[in-house]
Amino acid sequence: MDAANAKAYAKVVENGTQAVETIRELRMTGYTGDQLFVLAYDDGHTELTAEAAGARPILSDSDEPDLKGTKIFRSSAQELRERIAGMGFSEEESAYYEDQLETGKVLVVALTPAI
Repeated sequence: MDAANAKAYAKVVENGTQAVETIRELRMTGYTGDQLFVLAYDDGHTELTAEAAGARPILSDSDEPDLKGTKIFRSSAQELRERIAGMGFSEEESAYYEDQLETGKVLVVALTPAI
């Protein structure tokens, strides 16, 4: 994911159901599936939520997408912060979002190409 030429919008939601609803609302405002991402603390939850929402999971460079939900492991806090930073967020923002994910919340990100 190359966020170098994009501005990122993020919203922390309570669960996967709210993530799906947020993605639906973003689609209604003009975002496409290629611009919409989700991340949860657990990769399995991330992938299942992304599949249900029609969005893309935020994966590390070494992860291969497995949208069947068979690959489940808990990510380290540092890895999560790196994933979030890779979407264009500052170190402070990444740490905040990672803290929210640790409590079971889901991060929804929408990328808009820079004008």
